[in-house]
Amino acid sequence: MHVITTAGHVDHGKSTLVRALTGMEPDRWAEERRRGMTIDLGFAWTTLGSGERIAFVDVPGHERFVTNMLAGVGPRPAVMMVVAADQGWQAQSAEHLAALDALGVRHGLAVVTRADLADPEPARRQLRDHMSRTSLAGIGSVVVSGRTGQGLGELKAALARLAAALPEPDTEAAVRLWIDRVFTIKGAGTVVTGTLTRGTLRIGDELETDGGRIRIRGLQTLGEKAERASATARVAVNLRGVDRDDLSRGMALVTPEAWTSAQVIDVRLTAEPARRREEAVLHLGSAAVPVRIRLLGADTARLTLTRPLPLRTGDRGLLRDPGLREIVAGVVVLDVRPAALRRRGAAAARAAALGEVTLPDAAALLRWHGLLTGRELRAMGCPPEGTPVAGDWYADPERWSSLTLRLVEHVSRQPAHDPGVTVDAVTHLLGLPDRRLAEALVVPPLVAEGGRILLAGRSLPPAIAQAVAQLTADLAERPFDAPTAERLDELGLTGKALAAALRAGAVMSIGKNVVLMPDALDRAAAMLAELPSPFTVSDARVALATSRRVALPLLECLDARGITHRVDNDRRALRRHG
Repeated sequence: MHVITTAGHVDHGKSTLVRALTGMEPDRWAEERRRGMTIDLGFAWTTLGSGERIAFVDVPGHERFVTNMLAGVGPRPAVMMVVAADQGWQAQSAEHLAALDALGVRHGLAVVTRADLADPEPARRQLRDHMSRTSLAGIGSVVVSGRTGQGLGELKAALARLAAALPEPDTEAAVRLWIDRVFTIKGAGTVVTGTLTRGTLRIGDELETDGGRIRIRGLQTLGEKAERASATARVAVNLRGVDRDDLSRGMALVTPEAWTSAQVIDVRLTAEPARRREEAVLHLGSAAVPVRIRLLGADTARLTLTRPLPLRTGDRGLLRDPGLREIVAGVVVLDVRPAALRRRGAAAARAAALGEVTLPDAAALLRWHGLLTGRELRAMGCPPEGTPVAGDWYADPERWSSLTLRLVEHVSRQPAHDPGVTVDAVTHLLGLPDRRLAEALVVPPLVAEGGRILLAGRSLPPAIAQAVAQLTADLAERPFDAPTAERLDELGLTGKALAAALRAGAVMSIGKNVVLMPDALDRAAAMLAELPSPFTVSDARVALATSRRVALPLLECLDARGITHRVDNDRRALRRHG
């Protein structure tokens, strides 16, 4: 199934067109039919000759009902932009198009209606001209008359082409179903409807809304009962465990713990506001939430929402000034858990950090937050990469190195009669959210003994311990990129200082001026085990991301320990034990 939203000025024939395509009445209320004007969202569907099922969300065109219109457009992947031949481009045509552009809608079809009442070509030219400066530039156009049926065949063919071009939804993704209607059915209870744009719903699934857990009692899609519904689909969901009065349009049903409930967000503005505003309404999905705006830079801002929404980085919405009835700017969500701006210059620094990315990835979020769990990263919209530092915790490399240096410095200052500090004390000292992180920071020159963290050998002078800690930070990302002689000299790890570090087991030497961490051989063996055997020195050098200066003595050390053996002059293999 594909879901397409109508858009366009009031009384330009949107509902008539949907009625002609589907044979269904999209206007649900008697008042709408009496006035001949859509007030709220309407729904209808049809099956095209190609076999594609198309569901239409018919939105109101009157300026008084723009909020309802935006609730219909927000979650939809495609749009049918309608202009009447006898009236041409109008005020709400412009506002609807501006909203679609701000939301980044790229898939759609331009339709000129009422071709039986006037020459359609001027209206078609207006449509193309206005859309040429938006995200909908280049979409196809069709001329029709909903009253006489002129052009309906061409429209259905164009809709089939549009449906075929829409991107495939991710049916395995976490669910976020924006609610656009809530009602009760006698004997069934609370029912909500919405457009499922990602994931799959099943009877019996547990979902979350505003922190509460609810369960799916029944499902319908296009009026038919279903055991499951996969994106993209119009769905009606019968819920167990929630009253009708506890739900409303603009709320969302989500997969538990898969989204971040955000009330303060940092965003990129897709257009610089024409005038400075401190308040507006954020339209995202089917939600319309008043927000306070704090501009950070020319194209970035911090929004404080009056109520939290389930959000992720990359979500798109728009800001609208309801008093002036104009769109302020489109927004792209960059961070759903930004840190407070407390210091002088913090806003400018934050704008600079946000300006470094188009859309943040896990590495960017870790730069901003320092430490996050994999679950948090996924809920923020950026699955983690690499290996966690402890448990499910991921760390920004620079922040992790800084924590290591701080810990070494603190342990080095401990008096001789009471060396070391407890893991719990380190957790508190460094402000760590999990004591496992403190344990993971115990790397050379530190050791853990008897529940305390102390310097290896308990006798390494503070200056040498600090130098080893800095070397540890240098090798954190590339553990086999041994420092040059010049770098060792900069660190002060030469002569007696290096000898002391070697005696304490804080570092290891595998050749002249080739110094690595004590676990280097074990780590190298584990990485070389992933290579096809036998392997060459060049193979090993690439796998370990190092130079021949390091690879050769490293392999010789592995040979000497019986971990590897020579097959011929240039190739080695790992010995198989056990």
